[in-house]
Amino acid sequence: MNRKELDPDSSPQAAFGARLRSMREARGWKQEELGDRTGYSSTHVSAVETGRKMPTLRFSRSADLAFGIADTADTFEQQHREIRHGSLLEGFPQYVECEVRAAEIRAFEIGIIPGLLQTREYATVLAESAVNRGAITTDQAEERIALIAERQAALARTPPPLISVVLDESCIRRPIGAPGVMAEQLDRVVEFAERPSTLLQVAPFTMGARRTFNLPLYILTMADRSLLSYAESAQRGHLERDNRFVLPMLTAYHQLQAAAPSQTESVAMIDQLRKGSP
Repeated sequence: MNRKELDPDSSPQAAFGARLRSMREARGWKQEELGDRTGYSSTHVSAVETGRKMPTLRFSRSADLAFGIADTADTFEQQHREIRHGSLLEGFPQYVECEVRAAEIRAFEIGIIPGLLQTREYATVLAESAVNRGAITTDQAEERIALIAERQAALARTPPPLISVVLDESCIRRPIGAPGVMAEQLDRVVEFAERPSTLLQVAPFTMGARRTFNLPLYILTMADRSLLSYAESAQRGHLERDNRFVLPMLTAYHQLQAAAPSQTESVAMIDQLRKGSP
């Protein structure tokens, strides 16, 4: 039988596969037996072990249960997250870990609807576009879409965080995907505005220089009232915890909210766009 030798140092995905094979063989299990224990086929197990298939979160958690390491510090789930985060900008994985625990979330976005408000179809178009450009792989695209769903699900907790979102007008006017995709996405944005723990505003082009930010920005207030911010450029993201830098951005965010139209006016703007009015 041909056996593919693995180089665990070549990539996080290869390290995952090599460790999976090593632990399986240490227990004397065939791939079929591990497949039975995890709910996957032996072909799937083989593909993960040899790096031909990206391990999913579900597979990783199933492997942790099969090997009895789910409650340890060195799980396959943790390795999976390291693989998934390999296609994300620096600082963003750490931001997401804080986002799911935040008491308040403030977001400003330019050009695209932020992930917390995206429909799966909208997110899929963005991910597939990145694949077509060669920026990420198909597996990484699937993980990006899954991460958006995980982030949204994590916010459906009790009590929910307070979420304020300011969208540059370009977010609602830039067409993403087929007309139906964009129509459903605008519906989702309006639904978001109707929730009791959210605030939505659109910063119109007419604000001009009164728009206080030129890059996307996220500001979190944690349960202990500490603050942190996350901003990114095309090449990297930066998570900031120092109040000397976060507080001025929080002030600028409040100035943006004060200058932008109200939520009622913003929703009316989106409704006009949904009806085809300029």
